[in-house]
Amino acid sequence: MDTKALARIDLNLLVALQRLLEEESVTKAAERLHITQPAMSKTLQRLRDTFDDPLFVRSGRGLSATPRAVQLKRQLPPVLTSITNMMAKDEFDPSTFEGEISVMCAEFIAVQVMPTLIQTLIREAPLMSLRLVGESIDTKCVGFEKGDLDFSIEIARSYHEEYHATSLGSFTSAVWMRKDHPLSGDENLNLNGILKYPFVQYALLRSQSGDTIEETRFDALLKDKGKERKKPLVTAQLMTALNVLCSTDSLMMGTTSDLKIDGII
Repeated sequence: MDTKALARIDLNLLVALQRLLEEESVTKAAERLHITQPAMSKTLQRLRDTFDDPLFVRSGRGLSATPRAVQLKRQLPPVLTSITNMMAKDEFDPSTFEGEISVMCAEFIAVQVMPTLIQTLIREAPLMSLRLVGESIDTKCVGFEKGDLDFSIEIARSYHEEYHATSLGSFTSAVWMRKDHPLSGDENLNLNGILKYPFVQYALLRSQSGDTIEETRFDALLKDKGKERKKPLVTAQLMTALNVLCSTDSLMMGTTSDLKIDGII
């Protein structure tokens, strides 16, 4: 491939040549390109210099193509079509997409978003399969880098500039407890009141080895106030946390729109 020769070619010249070949008239080609006739004449001269050939000669009916131009008339359309297709953005059609999308998502988020998401996928992308993996802070970036992971749905945090983040919604924090908990009828709950009770902490995994992140944003907030909470259980197993919550006086931080379980408010 002679890249130096390609570097000298202006793609606009090829478009102009196509119009000249179609119209065999400088005036008509200029009209189709919305330029003046003198500008089209200059373009024709540039084409002659580029291809080192007259390309067109005057005849009684206008312009007649030279043998070189006749050859180009056969070669040019597929070239322009190929360039157009190369520059065009592919339109994604979910209804015909066949493949697997890998999503990393913490369980407490997945139980909220997955039912609606899967309903949408079944309806609009019936050939697509979604593979859901539990959130692991240390392995997320590696998954993106290796191409094993396509998306991550998580609580907003600071991200490296190479990642694109889009907000999907917001959460309102809430304290969970069993329905007959001593605090369940208290309409004036305050921080000191809830800290009298132990907390079950549902913790995200730091790595696949099972290490968890034990200090949450709530813990950091308490530390700023010189307080801390008792945590008899820290677990990455959501159902285990909920079962303990139902059978003890423990509390648990969640959101107002999280998973609804009988016996928990």
